[in-house]
Amino acid sequence: MKTDSSIFSKRFLALSVLVLFLAELVLILLSWILSATGMEGVRSLLSSEGIRWFVGGFTDIVDSTLLVWLIILLIALGAFQKSGLPSLMHANNQMTYREKTALRVSIALFVVYVTVILLLTAIPHAILLSATGSLFPSPFSRSIIPLTAFGISMVSVVYGMMSGRLIVLTDVLDALSHGIGKGAPVFVLYILMIQFVRSMWFVFA
Repeated sequence: MKTDSSIFSKRFLALSVLVLFLAELVLILLSWILSATGMEGVRSLLSSEGIRWFVGGFTDIVDSTLLVWLIILLIALGAFQKSGLPSLMHANNQMTYREKTALRVSIALFVVYVTVILLLTAIPHAILLSATGSLFPSPFSRSIIPLTAFGISMVSVVYGMMSGRLIVLTDVLDALSHGIGKGAPVFVLYILMIQFVRSMWFVFA
């Protein structure tokens, strides 16, 4: 049975999608009206230039760092959920010997992973620092989301396999794709949101 929170989140996403879709339609009509009145600095999305930009540049508009971050974070979230780690947060959960061993190994792996990241960032002239030795901006700051998502995914998969929740490779693949399946509505919201923002930029910039 669906929880109230999940129903609310789906309703919220659906409402957000509708609002963004209507906002895009309003922007298209508004750009046409303002452009027709001769307002300076306004380009119409219904002009030949606007249609070419909207249709021809759709892929470039949707393709962004935010989209990549969204995908890998959903992968990490799905792996975390399917690994069984969330069940450890329940106060009445009784861990088996196998789960305790899996948790110890996962924590050790997490410590090793963090140590490696620190060695690549915290020491002088570290590889992930910028040319001037700063942390922000640097290769580390640009990859902090992928590094975080990879760490969560790795620890989750190791725990899931050692605890017996992820037995074969197909289980691991299902865990890594679970979050993308659950977060599919977010992609629809993302596409409409990024398209509306870039449309605003095209019309008024």
